[in-house]
Amino acid sequence: MKAARLFALFAALLAVPITSMAVETAATPMALPADWYPESIAAAANGSFYVGSWRQGAVARVRPGKAPQVLVKPGANGLANGQGVLVDARRRLLWVCSGTMGFTTVPMTPSALKSYDLATGVPRGNYPLPDRGYCNDLAQDSHGTLYVTDSLHPRVLRLQPGQTTLQVWKEDPAFAQGKEGFDLNGIALDGDDTLYVSEVTAADYLWRIPVRADGTPGAAVRVAMPRVLKNADAIRNAGGHRLVIFESDAFGHDGPYGGQISLATLAGDRATALVTLVRGLNDPSSGVISHQRIYFIESKYGLLIAHKDHPEDVPAQVPFDVQSVALPQ
Repeated sequence: MKAARLFALFAALLAVPITSMAVETAATPMALPADWYPESIAAAANGSFYVGSWRQGAVARVRPGKAPQVLVKPGANGLANGQGVLVDARRRLLWVCSGTMGFTTVPMTPSALKSYDLATGVPRGNYPLPDRGYCNDLAQDSHGTLYVTDSLHPRVLRLQPGQTTLQVWKEDPAFAQGKEGFDLNGIALDGDDTLYVSEVTAADYLWRIPVRADGTPGAAVRVAMPRVLKNADAIRNAGGHRLVIFESDAFGHDGPYGGQISLATLAGDRATALVTLVRGLNDPSSGVISHQRIYFIESKYGLLIAHKDHPEDVPAQVPFDVQSVALPQ
């Protein structure tokens, strides 16, 4: 959802309230550092959550009942806009997409996929996107292969274990840029043989890409939704042919609280149901499923955009947290 043309669409926003609208949850929200403006969240099996900051170029580790810890320090390894975050438990790594959209407290660097030690946050690797692409979100299969969406090219990139550079895995003109000028956004794997991706622009479909036994991609197929999605910023596999869709409403006209989280039930090339689980959210750009709960963030990017001409006026003590709702059975 993040790119220069996005800024113009939000420019008319006035500063929105610094607290989120009330959301019904069954678990206590976990506080994030102030001025965090989170973009993505990942979970570890031990109950820790990792939340990237679009503004600070950093990653925080949060645990229930404990104060948040800045694990990846601002700008470490050249991290700029912290985008997609993924926990690689097998290799004890934290993978983070680094973007180039600005509004940060750290210097801009070329977009890249970066890795850090999961325990210490020490930098481990840096994988620039080819052709000045934009690293948005990522997913990992059971073999450790990473798939990355590129928001500035109609393609999915891949990094296999042992490789040192990202390779183009699937490029398709059908992933054409939307009216805002950007391509792919969210990504999710269903097992090792089915990949789903979403468009940056609002659309009434997702894409399904088969992963063949030899690792090559099959033909991309549209999966029709019952309605236009309000910018499917992130998608997560919920099992049982279901996807949780985090609709940030990035280019919408419903005000700062137009975002929502929905659950799609898939059958072949269409969704037979699309149920909204949470409404009234302020840019819910990402979430993660852990222990039968959906954990999510509100990015509140309107506060950044409203001060694009005077970044020194961006509110510095805006509260952010990780909320959750039960995943329907």
